[in-house]
Amino acid sequence: MSTATAAHYKEIIDRAIRAIHARTFYAEYPEHPKAYGEEAPAKGLDAFNAQLGKPFNGLLQQNPVAWIGEEVSPYTGKPLGITYPSFDTDTLIVRAGRAFEQWKKTPVDTRAEVLINALEKIKNRFFEIAYATQHTTGQSFVMSFQASGPHASDRALEALAMGYEELHRFPSQVVWEKPMGKTSVTLRKTYKPVPKGISLCIGCSTFPTWNSVPGIFASLITGNTVIVKPHPKSVYPIAIVVAEIQAALHEKGIDANVCQLAVDSSAQLITKPLAEHPLVKIIDYTGSSSFGDYIESLKGKVTFTEKAGVNSVIIDSVSDLKAVVQNVSFAVSLYSGQMCTAPQNFFIPETGVRQGDTTLPYEEVKKALVDAIAGLAGHPQMGPGTLGAIQNPATLKRVESVKELGQVLLEPKGLNNPEFPEARTCSPIVLEVDARDKGIYENEWFGPIVLIIKTKNTAQSVELAKDLAEKHGAITFSLYCTDEALAQSITEEMESVFVPVSLNLTGMIWVNQHATFSDFHVTGGNPAGNASFTNPEYVNKRFVWVGHRRAQ
Repeated sequence: MSTATAAHYKEIIDRAIRAIHARTFYAEYPEHPKAYGEEAPAKGLDAFNAQLGKPFNGLLQQNPVAWIGEEVSPYTGKPLGITYPSFDTDTLIVRAGRAFEQWKKTPVDTRAEVLINALEKIKNRFFEIAYATQHTTGQSFVMSFQASGPHASDRALEALAMGYEELHRFPSQVVWEKPMGKTSVTLRKTYKPVPKGISLCIGCSTFPTWNSVPGIFASLITGNTVIVKPHPKSVYPIAIVVAEIQAALHEKGIDANVCQLAVDSSAQLITKPLAEHPLVKIIDYTGSSSFGDYIESLKGKVTFTEKAGVNSVIIDSVSDLKAVVQNVSFAVSLYSGQMCTAPQNFFIPETGVRQGDTTLPYEEVKKALVDAIAGLAGHPQMGPGTLGAIQNPATLKRVESVKELGQVLLEPKGLNNPEFPEARTCSPIVLEVDARDKGIYENEWFGPIVLIIKTKNTAQSVELAKDLAEKHGAITFSLYCTDEALAQSITEEMESVFVPVSLNLTGMIWVNQHATFSDFHVTGGNPAGNASFTNPEYVNKRFVWVGHRRAQ
């Protein structure tokens, strides 16, 4: 790698470190598709179409035991027909262990160069990744492009930069001298960050890159090898990422098995054998709370989990109800609620909601919210592009199953998507329940399911939302309140259970969105997850500082 190229990569890291400290808006990889050239979209689509129905040959992993694949597009209902090399657990572990011996000795700056090089290679495939994400997860194309491309790469860079800074926190060596009267004691001391070993990243089906790359890059920059275990229904997007990481490793003369893809099938999962293997020391996990609890219970592992949460919205008072319901209707509809940040529970006081000098009746507020959700879903242009498609058929069954749990205010319907008439779609179902129906709204109902909960007053709304977050976890919380003193009081109540508050969001910013280099994604302080993208602990727990002393 040339000196100029190395300097360029160092500039990228330095910019990212400055952004981490400033917490203001920064994006190394712009979210606008036009930023990547006029020819990029067509090239990405051609690459996607060329891969369909063929083995994925981009990985530098040799001698697979079989080629497997079971991805089906939620938009067409047809299998992608892509197969991936599969390996038994022992082979993956042995190769990761051997590669670890080289990778842990690789200087931090060289690791950083390799990983930035990988991100630059991934950038050239953002559009292929977008189509791969769209046709495995059901996200709309625009969301697929942004979330799995630029936003994911910025999250990877954030973790990389955080790790790079932490690894340089202390000097590598010093001469230590202690005066002792007429004499002194002199020692040469060295300080070395020692990686923990093999890391396992367990991906999810709805965000196969965005949720995985922070852990992958955090482990790699700190000197650990990584086995990436994607969801068998969403392999293609993260396979591209792993392929480019391997290519960057190979270019530098480093064993490509530093980062391996571990593909399995729904019928024969290898997640538990990998997670329980004694040589796996670090686990990154995104998914259900039940399996996340199992991951956290494993002894001898450092775990970083993002599990399920019950996200709430409290409406106390507003400046403009129309602006509020337009904002939250988009938030609940985006990707059909298949986001860990999507709001589910809307707490509205039966006494109504203040708007300026007037009080809007509860029924009027409820109707405005339902009408806004229905209007977005029924909009011929906005509806399909916002809601996308349903990744898992089980989500549709879940929507049907909740109909008996409360009064149905808005029936779910399939969307008319002219581009993909066979798409598996579903508009949000809206149910009204009472504050006494805690057994219903204390659950996370993953998918396009919205619950309106009538409470006595805002005080009860806060009490219920706080209790849910403390017992079941919450990743987001949205508050609409024009009383500054009350808003501050509620914010303090929610931060006591480690939940971030989004106050009075309207317009083109939604509670679902967490900005890289600025927002912490998940706090790690409640049952929704034990880790945060990206604070220092997210990287520091992946290595250990060891200090040596030597007499002069």
